[in-house]
Amino acid sequence: MCGIVGYVGRQNATPILLEGLHRLAYRGYDSSGIALAKAGKLSVHKAKGKVRALESSLPKRISGTTGIAHTRWATHGEPSDRNAHPHVDPAGRIAVVHNGIVENASGLRRVLEADGAEFESDTDTEVLAHMIARSGAPKLEDAVRDVLQKVEGAYGIAVVSADEPDTIVVARNGSPVVLGVGEHEMFVASDASALVRHTSQVIYLDDGEMAVVARNGYQTSTLDAVPTDKTPTTVQSQGDAHDRGDYAHFMRKEIAEQPEAVTRMLQGRLDQRFMSAHFGGLNLEPRALLDISRVKILGCGSAFISGSNGAQIIEQLARIPTSAEPASEFRYRNPVIERDTLYIAVSQSGETLDTMMAVQEIKRKGGRVLGVINVVGSTIARLCDGGVYLHAGPEIAVVSTKTFTSTLVAFALLGLYLGRIRDLSPSAGRRLIDGLQKLPGQIEEILAGEAHIKAVAEKYANSRDMFFIGRALGFPVALEGALKLKEVSYIHAEAYPASELKHGPLALICPETPTVAILPRDDLFEKNVSSVEEVRARKGPLIAITHDGELPVVVDDRIDVPRTEPELDPILMGIPLQLLAYHSAVALNRDVDQPRNLAKSVTVE
Repeated sequence: MCGIVGYVGRQNATPILLEGLHRLAYRGYDSSGIALAKAGKLSVHKAKGKVRALESSLPKRISGTTGIAHTRWATHGEPSDRNAHPHVDPAGRIAVVHNGIVENASGLRRVLEADGAEFESDTDTEVLAHMIARSGAPKLEDAVRDVLQKVEGAYGIAVVSADEPDTIVVARNGSPVVLGVGEHEMFVASDASALVRHTSQVIYLDDGEMAVVARNGYQTSTLDAVPTDKTPTTVQSQGDAHDRGDYAHFMRKEIAEQPEAVTRMLQGRLDQRFMSAHFGGLNLEPRALLDISRVKILGCGSAFISGSNGAQIIEQLARIPTSAEPASEFRYRNPVIERDTLYIAVSQSGETLDTMMAVQEIKRKGGRVLGVINVVGSTIARLCDGGVYLHAGPEIAVVSTKTFTSTLVAFALLGLYLGRIRDLSPSAGRRLIDGLQKLPGQIEEILAGEAHIKAVAEKYANSRDMFFIGRALGFPVALEGALKLKEVSYIHAEAYPASELKHGPLALICPETPTVAILPRDDLFEKNVSSVEEVRARKGPLIAITHDGELPVVVDDRIDVPRTEPELDPILMGIPLQLLAYHSAVALNRDVDQPRNLAKSVTVE
């Protein structure tokens, strides 16, 4: 989490740093700050709140050609001016910005305090500034290297010094750091999206690597001072992704972009000849895939939920036992890694720390990992043996919408591909291809009914609690609906398998608690109707997400989605739940794009 930006060159760094912070605000927005290095002094400014609070507090004339900046998601210490980054040493000669967590910060702090150090903040990052200043090393690079040898935990850092005002030193271990190469200028960021307006040439640091950055170039090395050879790669400009256009919020814009995102996801991946799917990046031959006896999908948050849907789709179509597990739990339980299991890591950003560490654990034990990733060149994408890029485009809102939908499409394609290698018939493949091709138009149809969904959302926006229920493929849809609602509206929302209502959750049903029921007209429709009847009997308000046609049970409100193939129902049934959450949040005047306490890319534990 958090966002880092740095610049060294000939231009005034301030506007470049501020622009970068605005582009990275989705990574954290509790506070922000900027430090400019000039010969003999640092100019540091910090403010609690979003980047615009920092911007409005800056002096009218503030300039410098070397600087670092940071937008924060709080870990150590509450959001405040004094806990905002950059953090400096007592003499004001060293400034540090940091993503991640220094796990041994408490012990290091005690040692420093015993030696007379006084701290201005509650953060772990300030420890680094004190230690770098006390290092005694002749150069900033050597001081940073010396300190990082003593640090435990994850970090992405950038450091400037008043004594070396034309240099930025950066390092990475578990939290991304990217260099941007310009003409007589260099850029630093925690995400390439902060750089693409200035350069298309970027360098991704690897774990245990650091760089010394100056206006005329860069040098990379390991923490043991062994030089490394890094070649710039080209990234594409992201166009107007950071422009809301006519939309009030990025979340609403990204919901509207889903037909195009799904179209891109399908482009070139439907094999009409063999009624299958094309994948150019799996790096696994069909013969190797025949040897797979199990699939395990790992992700966090919406990525885990999409993996839960994907597990059912793959198991149904390919008849391979498949399960999903939160990557954050998997990595801590000393998992058994099996030779004949295919592991799939799901991450929108490709930087999610828990997922990245799970991938590293699997690979350390000899497992094969595919990635389902949106960001090209991200850490997890580079770690995996192969995989699928979503090509959904940048997602600026903190909550996942178009990337979640694109991930479900990716799993439908994977299920089709694995199924056709095994026992899925050509006619079944044809059926799924026809259904996949119709998805963009069907999503547009759902979006055209937004006014009705908005009215339903406004009707229930003042509810204290809401429940979501679904069965089989509908249960992960319910999970995602509940997650979206709580993320952006702050309404307490829980999801349960519809079959589990009678095993406890019915105790919570009452006239003040609405239930959203996922009711596709599939083989389980009658079973689902029975669960809805249980809610109705307790006088709980009911909202049905269903297909057209008469319902054999009375509901208070219904939202119809177009009929598709049963395996694809989750893709369409999730769309109205995104709009339900969005319009509930708008009705409650919430900060839709940057909900409290959250951030987009979770790069801390």
